[in-house]
Amino acid sequence: MALSSVLRPFSRLLVPARIPSCSPTRSKFYVREPANAKPNWLEVGLTLGTTVFLWVYLIKHHNEDVLEYKRRNGLE
Repeated sequence: MALSSVLRPFSRLLVPARIPSCSPTRSKFYVREPANAKPNWLEVGLTLGTTVFLWVYLIKHHNEDVLEYKRRNGLE
């Protein structure tokens, strides 16, 4: 059996896909107003407030952990 007759069913897989030049359907991308043109100030405030709270909590917790480490190891 010739090798070409074995590979014939797979020949369509080796051909590169063709992209149609013009599509009859609408484009799924359309122009709209940029998201940053009118910011949602409630979300901005909540995001910044949450960020500040988490940083303050993290630094406070870190300082407590450092003091506990020093106390347990007799460094203070």
